[in-house]
Amino acid sequence: MARPLRTGFFRLNAMRSLLATIVLLGAALPAGAADARLKDPGAIGARSVSGSLNFFSIEKEIALGRQLAIEVEKQARLVDDAILTEYINRIGQNLVRNSDVEFPVTFRLIESDEVNAFTLPGGHIFINTGLIRLSGNEAQLASAIAHELGHAAARHATRQATRSDLIEAGTLPLAVIGGWAGLAAREVATAAAPMALFNFSREFETEADLLGVEYLWKAGYDPGASVDLFEAVESTERRHPGSVSQLFRSHPLTSDRIAKTEKNIDSLLPARGEYVVNTSEYEEMRERLNRMTVKSAEPQVARPTLYSK
Repeated sequence: MARPLRTGFFRLNAMRSLLATIVLLGAALPAGAADARLKDPGAIGARSVSGSLNFFSIEKEIALGRQLAIEVEKQARLVDDAILTEYINRIGQNLVRNSDVEFPVTFRLIESDEVNAFTLPGGHIFINTGLIRLSGNEAQLASAIAHELGHAAARHATRQATRSDLIEAGTLPLAVIGGWAGLAAREVATAAAPMALFNFSREFETEADLLGVEYLWKAGYDPGASVDLFEAVESTERRHPGSVSQLFRSHPLTSDRIAKTEKNIDSLLPARGEYVVNTSEYEEMRERLNRMTVKSAEPQVARPTLYSK
C-alpha cells in the first residue's frame, strides 16, 4: 500500500538538503573565481560582480526599488535645492560611469543631521546631509557614495533577500509558499518594511568596501579618502554617541576592516601621479548647505497682515 505522506516527507527532506546546499554554494562563490573578478580593477565595466544566485531579475529589482523609493520619499525630508542636488548627482554619475552597475542609478539627498547613506534595490541611493557635513573633502564624500554604489552594482539587497528566503524555505514545504516563484513574490510583498534590505551581511559590506575604493580610484579620486572617512565616522560616534545611523553602527568600523581597505588600496590599485582630493565646488556646496541649515533654524517672525475693508 502506497504511503504518500511518508514519500512526501522524504521528498521534503531532500528538498531541504538541496536548499541548504544551494545556500552554502552561494555563500562560497565570492571566495573563488568571483573574488578574482572583484579584485581586478582593470576589468571594471567589463565584468559581472552581481553574483549568480538571485531570484530577482534586474527588471523586477528596479520595479521593487522604485516602490521602496516612493515610500522613503514620503517619509523623509528631501533637500529641495537644485544646485546642491545637481552637485551630488554629478559626483554620483561620474562614479557610475566608472563602475560595474548594470542599470540607471539615482541619487537623492535627505535633510538629516544623522550620518547615513543607504542603497535600495535597483539603484536608488540616498545620502543624508549629515554625511556631507562630516566629510572633510570631496574625495571623502565620493568614497561614501562609491561604497553605496558597490552595494548597487553587486545587487546586494536582492541577493540578501534571496538567501534569506532560501534559508526560510529549508524549514517550510514549498507547496505552502508557492514554489520558487512564490519565494520571490513573497519577498516583494514583505519588502514594504525594507530594513532587512539595508542591513547587509559582513560579507557584503566587505565587498562594497572593495568595490567602493576601486570605483573611487577609477574615477580619479584618492582611494585613501575612504579610510579617512571611516576614521571620521568612528571618531564621531565615539565623541557623539547616536549621531551615526544604526545602519552604520551595525557593521562597526573595526581596525580589521580599515586594515583590509588599506591593504586592498596598496595591493590592487596601481599608483597614479595625482588624484582628486578636493575641489572649490565642494567647499561652495558645504557653505551653501550651512546657509540652508542656518536659514531653516531661524525663528519665523510674524509679519503684519493687510486686510481689505
